Amino acid sequence: MNSSFTYEVRVPSNYDTDQKYPVIFALHGMGSDEQDMLQLMEPMQADFIIVAVRGSIVQGGGYAYFQIKSIGNPVRELFDTSAQGLQQLIQHLSSEYAIDPARRYIAGFSQGAIMAMTLSLIMGDAIKGIAAMSGYIPQFVKDEYPIQPGTALSVFISHGDQDHLFPLQLGEDNADYFREHISNVTYVLYPGGHHVTAELYDQLQHWLRSDAELTAGDPKGLIA
Repeated sequence: MNSSFTYEVRVPSNYDTDQKYPVIFALHGMGSDEQDMLQLMEPMQADFIIVAVRGSIVQGGGYAYFQIKSIGNPVRELFDTSAQGLQQLIQHLSSEYAIDPARRYIAGFSQGAIMAMTLSLIMGDAIKGIAAMSGYIPQFVKDEYPIQPGTALSVFISHGDQDHLFPLQLGEDNADYFREHISNVTYVLYPGGHHVTAELYDQLQHWLRSDAELTAGDPKGLIA
């Protein structure tokens, strides 16, 4: 598959192609790259396949999935292209690795959270859950994209109460919007700004492991 995205895949140390593993597609923020997300998700690698995807647009000293006109207003053409390309990459890698199609997760921070929420709304049952940290849902996604979240979709949304980049109202709006469509929504408001705190990360790990365990019927006991 020819993809515009550079990505890195990490598998559990006991990786066995005869088994099926939950997967986390990890998406970074603007000006960052896939290595930041690999570092963030490293503790999850014992039980999950980790796919960290680099945005295709050079942005400062890092990369981006799209450019923006203003906060909440992405450049539509670039956004649409990334959304389509990420869908294709997720489907392709799901056939290349021993990925459980019932346990595909997307975790994203900032711009990565924006893409994660968008993909979860349009990919139906192809996505089991998302962890969206400090993002927003573009209005054109709500108005014009084919919204079809999976019936079993699980959503973890977090937002810092001192976020200087994305106002707190955006996080609350995200949670409210998902609650209109699905029942399994966890909203975490944490003390901090536009970053991932240690406490938030502990909550994120627990949520991912718990949801993957419940979905699989706990074949491995992902929660210690």
